[in-house]
Amino acid sequence: MASTFAWAKGHGTENDYIVLPDYDGGVHGDLSKELVTTLCHRRRGLGADGVLRVVRSSSIHGVPETDAEWFMDYRNPDGSVAQMCGNGARVFVRFLAESGLVDPTGPIRFGTRSGTKTATIAEDGSICVDMGTVELQGSVEIAVGDRSWKAHKISVGNPHAVVFVDSLEEAGPLQETPEYDVSDFPDGVNVEFVRPEADGELSMRVYERGAGETRSCGTGACAAAVAHVVTEDLVTPTTIRVGVLGGTLEVPVDTGNEVKLSGPAVIVAQGELELRLAG
Repeated sequence: MASTFAWAKGHGTENDYIVLPDYDGGVHGDLSKELVTTLCHRRRGLGADGVLRVVRSSSIHGVPETDAEWFMDYRNPDGSVAQMCGNGARVFVRFLAESGLVDPTGPIRFGTRSGTKTATIAEDGSICVDMGTVELQGSVEIAVGDRSWKAHKISVGNPHAVVFVDSLEEAGPLQETPEYDVSDFPDGVNVEFVRPEADGELSMRVYERGAGETRSCGTGACAAAVAHVVTEDLVTPTTIRVGVLGGTLEVPVDTGNEVKLSGPAVIVAQGELELRLAG
């Protein structure tokens, strides 16, 4: 079975996404798991860390109400629904701006499953997204092989476990999902391994639920920044730089753990795709 539709490819600090324009919801409907997994597969598809469907808020159902015109319908590469994606949000905003769907000079509002977000595009092209309040929810235990650590349980609209380590190599190759108590994270969890550096910057590796280890994670950077601020009792407002495999993100942290996420986002390709699915 073959279908033809518009697509684009973008990335934020090498966290890469397939963007599907589906403005009135008539092209992809509920966005099937088969379509998402095929698109994201790096050998039998286009390859990506997730899919961003661009749809009008009035044309998608079963999501939080928003008065923003556009909604970011985000899916993990295994086809599961995700509440929020920080790097994906910047790519989403870049697509809206380059497609003429929003005014790039003003605040850009859009809906997500974790609420309405606002973004701005700076003169240097970087995109800053107001991520809202990061919630600290106590501590949990995370294990990889025969190693285990106490981690900060954190919500950035999606679930995170932040582990501070002396070396990022402690996490090993991260080829398997880190172990955790399912009662702590019934819907899965993103796990960040974080090393504070001498210059105040953080270095981070991340295992994303439904994706494996990725080059970056925007919400993970937000979770790591807040965990660091709380652990070190830093005065806010402050800005934490987070180095990931794909580049550097900046996380301004305000009082009450209100955070923003700032970094690059680019659209690298777009066109029409004829995709053949089994069946």
